[in-house]
Amino acid sequence: MARIELNDIQKRWGDAWGVRDVNLDIADEEFVVFLGPSGCGKTTTMRMIAGLEDPSEGEIVMDGEVMNEVDARDRDVAMVFQGYALYPNMSVYENIRFPLRMRGVPKEQHETLINRAAELVELTEYLDRKPGALSGGQRQRAALARAIVRQPHAFLMDEPLSNLDAKLRQHMRVQIKHIQRELKITTVYVTHDQIEAMTLADRIVIMQSGAIQQIGTPDEIYNDPANTFVANFIGSPPMNLIAGELVDGVFTAPGVRVDNLASRHGGEITLGVRPEDCSVGGTSGHVEGEVYGVEPTGDMTYLTVKAGNELIEVKAARDYRAELDAPEFVRFDHARIYLFDAESGVRLR
Repeated sequence: MARIELNDIQKRWGDAWGVRDVNLDIADEEFVVFLGPSGCGKTTTMRMIAGLEDPSEGEIVMDGEVMNEVDARDRDVAMVFQGYALYPNMSVYENIRFPLRMRGVPKEQHETLINRAAELVELTEYLDRKPGALSGGQRQRAALARAIVRQPHAFLMDEPLSNLDAKLRQHMRVQIKHIQRELKITTVYVTHDQIEAMTLADRIVIMQSGAIQQIGTPDEIYNDPANTFVANFIGSPPMNLIAGELVDGVFTAPGVRVDNLASRHGGEITLGVRPEDCSVGGTSGHVEGEVYGVEPTGDMTYLTVKAGNELIEVKAARDYRAELDAPEFVRFDHARIYLFDAESGVRLR
């Protein structure tokens, strides 16, 4: 398959930067997800890997060969897009077959390759249909089969599930992960959806404003965020980030006080704690505030407590109920508190 290296990659259009200082080594057979908000540079980075964009500086290397001057069609990668890009006048069979015809694969091999790809995505019984007769999920599976049939060195997937509803996205995530593991193909996947990133990736690359903020496994990204951007981007609800002051191990903010913080830092900082690491009830806590919102979801209750100008999110028990504006105390798991520099947002270790 393929090892992909991005060495000091930069991309700019005049004075506008798209990507800067990207360095990444993607191992053979690894599933790497680029995650970030719109405009962060993740799709531009993928397009440079594919050969659809040229880097302004730096090298793109595949299996030891510099690819900067290699045409996209010669890089042996298969792309799956948000739009299905299927030919409407062709059957699913012919859509899947199209890359084999373009690459000059002997006709006697077509039937076996197409049936294998269709079986992997559970489309065997739909091969004679036109794309217009398929559901959104089936069209996306057809696009995936067309990529699979090429037997490429790498898959590049640009937000392929964005057009699907939540249930179909969940089903397709499972299929994509299973197919990637079965075929053992290096995969680069672009998304703004943290659930896709957390469930699919071997490693996640989080980007903002064209730069990499953190690279790590899903567990590393979630449990050890490098800065407030990562802490706020990963998690639903995201991490509570409370601006305050730390003096002699005591953090204070309006309605918030946390003692015995083992930190050599002081002054203005941001304290972070995830909603699942908070608890409510009792007559005291780290936060003294008022109930701002209660959202039962069946398996848990999302609680919002207002303290000063801060809204503290808590994952409470499924049977938790309270009146709005009622007084409430929130306690933090002391071992799961994070501290960040107030100005730069960088994690304080």
